[in-house]
Amino acid sequence: MDQEIRTRLDQKLYAPAFELLVTNYRDKVLRLAYSILGDRVLAEDTSQDVFVRIWRALPAYRGLASVSTWVYAITRNTCLTALKRARTINAIDINDPSITLLREQPRPEPRRPDPLRALSQLPEKYRQVIILFYMEEKSYQEVADLLDIPIGTVKTYLHRAKKALAAALMDEKMKGGR
Repeated sequence: MDQEIRTRLDQKLYAPAFELLVTNYRDKVLRLAYSILGDRVLAEDTSQDVFVRIWRALPAYRGLASVSTWVYAITRNTCLTALKRARTINAIDINDPSITLLREQPRPEPRRPDPLRALSQLPEKYRQVIILFYMEEKSYQEVADLLDIPIGTVKTYLHRAKKALAAALMDEKMKGGR
């Protein structure tokens, strides 16, 4: 499918290329955005921004990287920008009375260990590697290329992420989940 997209881009058929891109990458972009942002609504909004950026960038695509690498790089950069923006917007005053009330409320214990919650609590670099390698079924080399890190780092992050996930799930189970 990437070859079809590249062919259309080479022929300057941007609208058909974009249609194929959206069809092939819509779900993948949303999953990656969610893995980085941790918020479904923000991930959906950011995914739309990703495709707007892709549309604008189509004429500049030169084929130096694979289409999937290019799409993932745009997605990652757009998500990082959204994270910075969200952190600025969501800055709160810890002395705000409504925040104090929220802190004093007891939180219910989870009934079962939740792998997705555990995954969302991993550091971003580990979460991205896990999602790309296991959920998107990318090779070590593809993950390294997408995240612009060495293959050895990918393997290290995968190892550490699996250990952290196992520990988090065990901890949840010990706290009362079954």
